[in-house]
Amino acid sequence: MRTLLLALCIVPFVSSIGNVYAQQPEKKKIASIDDLPRHTYEVTNTLTELMTSEELFAPFGAQVRADIENDLKTYEIENKSTVMAFHKTLLALDMYESNYDAALTRIEQMRKLEDKQARRLTLGLIEESIIKAYRKVGEDNRDACKQAFSRYLSEAIEKLPWDVVQERIEEIKGKNEMYSTELLLGLIQSQFESAVKQTGHVSNEVAAQIIGFRYLIDVQVPFKEQIINVFEKYISANRVEKPNIWVERSVDLTKTKNLTPVIIAIWDTGIDTDVFPDQLFVNARERLSNKDDDNNGYVDDIHGIAYTLEVEKTSELVYHIADAEKRLPALKELIKGFFDIQAVVESPEATSLRQKLAVMRPEEVKTFFEDLMQFVLYIHGTHVAGIATQGNPAARILVVRLTVDYRTIPIPPSVARAEKIATMFQEVVEYFKKQDVRVVNMSWEGALRETEAELEANGIGKDAEERAQLAREIINIERDAMYNAIKNAPQILFVNSAGNENDDSSFEDYYPTAFDVPNVLAVGAVDQAGDMTSFTSFGECVDVYANGFEVESYIPGGERMKGSGTSMSSPSVANLAAKLLALEPSLTTGEVVALIKKGADRSEDGRLLLINPKRSVELLENFLKNKK
Repeated sequence: MRTLLLALCIVPFVSSIGNVYAQQPEKKKIASIDDLPRHTYEVTNTLTELMTSEELFAPFGAQVRADIENDLKTYEIENKSTVMAFHKTLLALDMYESNYDAALTRIEQMRKLEDKQARRLTLGLIEESIIKAYRKVGEDNRDACKQAFSRYLSEAIEKLPWDVVQERIEEIKGKNEMYSTELLLGLIQSQFESAVKQTGHVSNEVAAQIIGFRYLIDVQVPFKEQIINVFEKYISANRVEKPNIWVERSVDLTKTKNLTPVIIAIWDTGIDTDVFPDQLFVNARERLSNKDDDNNGYVDDIHGIAYTLEVEKTSELVYHIADAEKRLPALKELIKGFFDIQAVVESPEATSLRQKLAVMRPEEVKTFFEDLMQFVLYIHGTHVAGIATQGNPAARILVVRLTVDYRTIPIPPSVARAEKIATMFQEVVEYFKKQDVRVVNMSWEGALRETEAELEANGIGKDAEERAQLAREIINIERDAMYNAIKNAPQILFVNSAGNENDDSSFEDYYPTAFDVPNVLAVGAVDQAGDMTSFTSFGECVDVYANGFEVESYIPGGERMKGSGTSMSSPSVANLAAKLLALEPSLTTGEVVALIKKGADRSEDGRLLLINPKRSVELLENFLKNKK
């Protein structure tokens, strides 16, 4: 499971390169993340100095620009997210350099490339309004500029169709409420400063973040108050509650008789088993004795198994934090705010967290985010388990705890560690097979790009190219082990979240999301009305979409809380699969997948399959009648 600290501040645009460079010589095609060119940039000072010094930043930006422009001329990049991210970095440089004609041309180009209507309609509105204001009154007259900017931005967004752009407008407003020079500097310092001290360089990925942050600090943050006021006025004038399509589609088996118990494994960050006293898998051959009573390699695995951050077996099924129960009530509001910000949910908790971030000093950022992330991981598995078992008294939860690093500079990836993870994957799936697990929910994924970032954060590798090669070696070890384990367990359905990166899961080669095997079902997220969320990843490997917006479930201790993300949409599908099996345990994995997909509805644009549990159950009933 990937944590998205920087994604709270920078989200890449998504588009298609189309025929923009059709007149150029034939280009080398790039169809996977491995083929993307990597660049390395020397940094002789601190990143803070680079971010704040015109003398240092100007040549740095020029070098990054030259490489991006050359890459766009040299390669035909099939991945839409990557191409748009390149253009976003160039737009940031255009604005920073006051090259406004180029910026306006680029905005129009990006709009032609953008596939998502809401993003296309809102793309570049802030930049265009800034440019108009500067040209109208001059850049030196700040007060007049801000007044003109507000007028131009208001005129632009008031023309937009609210029902299309609602979520995107709220997302832009929410991000701007967080932005501050101190927070942006703190994010860069906490994640990359120590690595730069070791290596003296940054990758093109980090360079793009630095440029994006510098643009925000110099160009956009000065208009922060005006942006928030204009967007809030537009939101207040148009806000309506979207209809909830999921209530009428839901299936509750609470009163259904003759259900067959179904073991559903929640492979996550750990679960507070006290919350689910009547719905737990029980290993009758094991007892609480601090011994491996059934000689299966696990001690006290009465309700499941667990692995530490060092990938060692442990009997602790809950992610351990000192004084967690005492601190959780005070942190609950912040955790809810974190989920809401990530999923573009307007809530008091999100507003409170954004306000806290906006006044945070750079030296406070690291400790704050690490503390917050510990508690997100602490509640994550319990929340997922509650969604997966809702309305199904036949569901039996088998816990598998996967420990994720909460630190901004995580434990260093290595081949040796990858081999331990690979062994864990094989052991876990074998455990599933021996315990007759039918459904597994995995609200996490492995990723090459993340592994490269973790190597860089730890100062590993002489340059970006070497890190890419090492990251691929590491990921392949993990990926191959997971692939083989899943492929050799055809009787088990593995339900996997697509990710919250707003990118193409296939191109990024997320595992197991991108696996081409019949017993993996990848799930994206839509909101309560069935509209694609702004955060969900997508692509050909994403099979179905489910509600990932403000889904209520349990947290440790038994309280309930709403959360958003593909982490919530995935267990919604696992829930449906387990209900189908509770109704008819003889179903094969292929039959379960077919019932889920055939019962799903096409979205209005035909792009998404939205699950319809009620319809899938009806299809099952017809299927059983025909068998008789």
